[in-house]
Amino acid sequence: MSTVARVEPFVHVAEKRSFRAAASHLGVTPAAVSKAVAALETELGVRLLNRTSRHVALTPEGEVYLRYCREALDRMQAGRDFVMHTARVAEGRIKVSASFVLGRPLVAALPRLLARYPGIQVQLSFSDVATNLVEADVDVALRTGELADSSLISRRLRTPAWVTVASPNYVARAGEPRGPADLAAHRCLQFVLPSGQVAGWRFGPADRTAPPFFAERPILLDHGDLLVDAAVAGLGLAQVFDFMVRDQVRRGELVELFPDLGVPGPPVHALCVAGRQRVPKIRAFVDFAVEVFGAAPAD
Repeated sequence: MSTVARVEPFVHVAEKRSFRAAASHLGVTPAAVSKAVAALETELGVRLLNRTSRHVALTPEGEVYLRYCREALDRMQAGRDFVMHTARVAEGRIKVSASFVLGRPLVAALPRLLARYPGIQVQLSFSDVATNLVEADVDVALRTGELADSSLISRRLRTPAWVTVASPNYVARAGEPRGPADLAAHRCLQFVLPSGQVAGWRFGPADRTAPPFFAERPILLDHGDLLVDAAVAGLGLAQVFDFMVRDQVRRGELVELFPDLGVPGPPVHALCVAGRQRVPKIRAFVDFAVEVFGAAPAD
């Protein structure tokens, strides 16, 4: 029997001044309680209780030890209550790692999450580099692209579409291209991948098998949100994920070009360590991410 297992019987005997009352409270026999207290005294090398047939009293050493034991048991109970509470309620710190391109819509929607779960504290980190969730102490990772084989639990949030956009001012100034064949006459804003490669533009459905388009003299940016900002500013045409420009198109800051030629982009996933997906705060955040980015259609 461990020291902790011996301490609880001692505390109840000391507080109730009775082995029988302590045994009744713990649901064991008086003999078991007596044995536990005797073993604790042997371990400590001091007598904690003076016993007679009718009376139990603390020794001076027992009075000191009782204060420490009661404090320890109270802290253990408080910890138990906290853990059991958080196992039922979505609250506490949640650390999220997300691709840069997901940052703007995620941050814009955070007030909804915090209003719904005021006990959640969100810590956001943005990176396009794959993260080891365990080593980085990350609860949820939001990533774009196909997943490598791993032991992580994943939930596909959506498969966005590539859309080609421009500002009304740019279209009024440079003319509206009628199809991909007209792009050579326009200024194009193209994204530079973390690998340093330029991301080519793709169109469909008729041109699905065509090679990606690369402008001869593009303006290159390595940040997706700034690509959108550059298009809104009228610097040129851009091809981005549909969710990145949903609000700008709705407000009339951008117009979609070639709406019939959009193609699916890489899927967006929420990832967490196996066994953690049922933790309330993680489940709440993943459900929130589904709302923000749109659930994937059923296969």
